[in-house]
Amino acid sequence: MRAVARPALRSSFGTYCASGLLLLASPAAAGAHGWGQASDIGRDALLAAALGVPAVQGDWNGSLQAGGSILLAGGAAYGLKRLFPERRPDGSDRKSFPSGHSSEAFAAAASLENRYGWKAGLPAFALASFVATARVEARKHHWYDVVAGAAIGTGSGFLLTARRNQNVRLVPWGDSRTAGMSLSARF
Repeated sequence: MRAVARPALRSSFGTYCASGLLLLASPAAAGAHGWGQASDIGRDALLAAALGVPAVQGDWNGSLQAGGSILLAGGAAYGLKRLFPERRPDGSDRKSFPSGHSSEAFAAAASLENRYGWKAGLPAFALASFVATARVEARKHHWYDVVAGAAIGTGSGFLLTARRNQNVRLVPWGDSRTAGMSLSARF
């Protein structure tokens, strides 16, 4: 069953990574609106991958964990927007801090990395980084808005998603003075 699941995993990641790479060239020519659309498409592709890849493989716990991490990140971003109203760079409203797109994209990427490893995580984090960059280029967020969104999303993805293969774990940790990542392997 694993041999059948791997091609589905690769083709799904290949599809959304190719979509993201095609978007890299087009938004610059279209201006802020194009960057905004590119960030929407990139975020939506990551959300679909984080929820869809586990579902295609019959990994319902993975889908549930990814959904929970995305909801937690989106909810936290929404709450912080209400607590700390800040004007967007384009002046459209006071919902700049933190970036909801970035928090959801990084939650999806962290869920994929934590559940399936670096082969899934690397392209997912690359696309999430593109989403964050596109939000700044679209003048919807300041750089620190997307950094905060990335931290929220990555934290929720690692917090709520368990590795499918328990032999290798990458776990974030922190206290009031320091933070870091711990890697452990079981032989």
